[in-house]
Amino acid sequence: MREDYLKELIKDVKSGAVSEEEAFEQLKVLPYKDMGFANLDHHRQIRTGFPEVVYCEGKTPEQIRDIFEVLAEHGTVMGTRATEADFAAVQEKLPDAVFHEKARIIVSKGNIAEKPLGKVTVVTAGTADIPVAEEAAVTAETLGNEVTRVYDVGVSGIHRLFDKLDLIRQADVIIVVAGMEGALASVLGGLVEAPTIAVPTSVGYGANFEGLSALLSMLNSCANGVSVVNIDNGFGAGYTASVINKKMSEGR
Repeated sequence: MREDYLKELIKDVKSGAVSEEEAFEQLKVLPYKDMGFANLDHHRQIRTGFPEVVYCEGKTPEQIRDIFEVLAEHGTVMGTRATEADFAAVQEKLPDAVFHEKARIIVSKGNIAEKPLGKVTVVTAGTADIPVAEEAAVTAETLGNEVTRVYDVGVSGIHRLFDKLDLIRQADVIIVVAGMEGALASVLGGLVEAPTIAVPTSVGYGANFEGLSALLSMLNSCANGVSVVNIDNGFGAGYTASVINKKMSEGR
């Protein structure tokens, strides 16, 4: 349920093009729709600027299909941590849906924003970090950002990062995805002006503790302007970057 849709509906009721009864039928599911196994939040885009996103992990393909079908009545739908089976089920009802395999994201009906909110650059330390980085990148793209990808420029070959600095500095928000000790976030955070969102990944050997070492390194960064999301949470980084750019695009 979008703000512009509501304003148009109010105008139609006022002009007589839509009856009060017809408007009521459209508005009665505005807060949420109870599907028995899920309560779909149709009001979220009005409150937060972006519609509800479906977390697919833990849900059955049939549940995901039915959720997508209902949400798609109101616009773009995105589902994270999806599988091929989930995508096949969604396509039964929404043949226009697209599956971003590396990101594990299903998107129906294209991008949410009518025009780009801003520029986001997603940077990874290594190739093994790309799945998490793609989750961040596809999320940011779907929410309306122009996204640039700069992959495999970690500190073990830091000259690779320096070669890309001019490109990275063009971004309004930078997302840094790194495992192992997570050093790239601090290094890059000290070289750029844009806000930097660090994403620790579970990539690494034993003492990496499935991403905990990278998380703690990033939380203890001495570089100003670096904030941190949860381990492997590419979606959270892409969403936060979108919120920042949305506010900037609105001049707030």
